[in-house]
Amino acid sequence: MTEILQKTEPTGRLIGIDHIQFAMPAGAEPAARGFYGGLLGLSEVTKPANLLARGGCWFEQGNIRVHLGIDRDFRPARKAHPGFLVDDLDCLTLRLEAAGVTIVEDEPLADYRRCYVYDPFGNRIELMQRLD
Repeated sequence: MTEILQKTEPTGRLIGIDHIQFAMPAGAEPAARGFYGGLLGLSEVTKPANLLARGGCWFEQGNIRVHLGIDRDFRPARKAHPGFLVDDLDCLTLRLEAAGVTIVEDEPLADYRRCYVYDPFGNRIELMQRLD
């Protein structure tokens, strides 16, 4: 029996997020590795050869991809931010607090516990745990 697969026509709609990018100051890769790799537990991945000379670093875990790029006129993203889902907000915030990261509580959001943290460069990150 031959199956006929129907191909859907592209519609131009968004289908996912490949990565998020934050800016950081030049030469700050060690701080990025400590925060994104050490504290958040993301693995560093090698940037493509044609992008290595630009500096910065890339991290990922599963379908989460964070790119940090050098911005010569760096200013942190203090309002715009990603919202990362976590499986244990208390465990992560304790680890972050022990490393000196400030945790900023915010108003409750239906079905979530959440807080904000800032990376070493001042970029805002929301951490969210779904309530069961």
